[in-house]
Amino acid sequence: MITVETREQIRQAYYREHKSKRQIARELGVARKTVDQALTTTDGRPYTTPEPRPAPKLGPFKSLIDQLLAESEHQPRKQRYTGHTIFKRLQAEGYQGREPSVRGYLAGKRRDLHRPEVFLPLAFDPGTDAQVDWGEAQADIAGERVTVQLFVMRLCYSRRLFVMAFPSQKQESFFEGHVQALHYFGGVPRRLTYDNLSTAVLRVLEGHHRREQEAFIAFRSHYLFASHFCTPAQGHEKGGVEHGVGYARRNFMVPVPDVDSFATLNAHLLAACREDDARRPVGMSGPIAEVFEVERPLLHALPEHDFPCCATVAATLNPYSQVTFETNRYSVPVEAARRTLVLKAYPFRLDILDQATLIASHPRCYARQQDIFDPCHYLPLLAQRPGAFEHAKPLRQWRAKWPENYEKLLARLRAEQPDGQGVREFIRVLNLHRQHPTELVEQAISQALTFGCLHVDGILLCLNQLQPVELPPALDLSQQPRLSQFGQQPLNLQADNSLLELVAAIPVGA
Repeated sequence: MITVETREQIRQAYYREHKSKRQIARELGVARKTVDQALTTTDGRPYTTPEPRPAPKLGPFKSLIDQLLAESEHQPRKQRYTGHTIFKRLQAEGYQGREPSVRGYLAGKRRDLHRPEVFLPLAFDPGTDAQVDWGEAQADIAGERVTVQLFVMRLCYSRRLFVMAFPSQKQESFFEGHVQALHYFGGVPRRLTYDNLSTAVLRVLEGHHRREQEAFIAFRSHYLFASHFCTPAQGHEKGGVEHGVGYARRNFMVPVPDVDSFATLNAHLLAACREDDARRPVGMSGPIAEVFEVERPLLHALPEHDFPCCATVAATLNPYSQVTFETNRYSVPVEAARRTLVLKAYPFRLDILDQATLIASHPRCYARQQDIFDPCHYLPLLAQRPGAFEHAKPLRQWRAKWPENYEKLLARLRAEQPDGQGVREFIRVLNLHRQHPTELVEQAISQALTFGCLHVDGILLCLNQLQPVELPPALDLSQQPRLSQFGQQPLNLQADNSLLELVAAIPVGA
């Protein structure tokens, strides 16, 4: 066969340059018959042979190839015959030809066997349906390139999109994504469509039946929506959100976001979703925001309170005042230590409770075998054992990050108060972090170093002066017009002089 470009060259050379057919065939390296074919056809289509070419080497093996292809259709999708494995099988049977010939025959047979899939176009009523899916993307968070999990929910009628990033696809993240999406939409669709993700489906049964996770049933019961699960390996049944995942990745995550935290990344994604409301998708009567106004009032109302999106487990305290969750160890205040505590793991934080009382909260860690300390949790114990100051692991981690002024204060206290008293005084200073914001404590220490008041009382005085003074609210005297002028009248210095004269006339000792 020849390309349309070669056909054009032949026709230009013959009709415009008046070259002979023999010269054209020689210059372009084609057969005389090919030149004739290009000059006689007028439809512009590439020339192809009208019937299959003979294949003396491959021909006797075509029936075996057809048999292997038929067998392959019944094998697992990832364990079917490839062109190379069929070629090796034919060689074992005596085939002397080349592998490209086998691949060419296979390509034609596979085109005949696998017709392109076609689907029914669907339409949805407002407020009835939404689709949910996960996707992956890359982001630079706090200077590190990480893979983030994108939770995507898409309303089927208005095509409004909600996207939120999480460190993992765990069930608590799955639920939190729903809660934030439903708040963003301002209501609950009647039905949500999913694939068979493990955070919702415990087991796929025959047909469309599923055995669902109990936690997912409780979540669905709280928001009162129906759930629909796609046929396995049939992602086109929720093609809208599949498209939404790719759209969000290409448009919301390009260029790769460079942020300091997941909170900043999710603020970026939320702003991108709101900007996307101005888009007018193909086939819609108006922009997404306009069509959503039709759908909004038809969504079910949200419940009065949100579903708790956390994994709740009992936790046992270890000898270092820590509880373990997913191999990581989180500190607990030593004065609140109990043998058994309750741990609630949310997508981005972890709370530790003594029955219903919150005693500690940490950022959730998704690495493994990490110690997550709040050094303030250990200060009461350190005050009893100041000799461990240099070696206490929580203090070492804190010390690597605290400002230089802390080291200056520690050195001054040690010089002025030897025999460990300076360290004890410094620990009392660190205790101020338990009741006051870190920024204010740092400023107060800087001021105390400047003023030379190197003790906890002096730093506390500086701290109190840095805190804003809250003035009491003004009295409402609208119902007491007689009192409304008090404090507004002009100064009367004569009255002050009269008062001073009266005081001076009083006998001494009276």
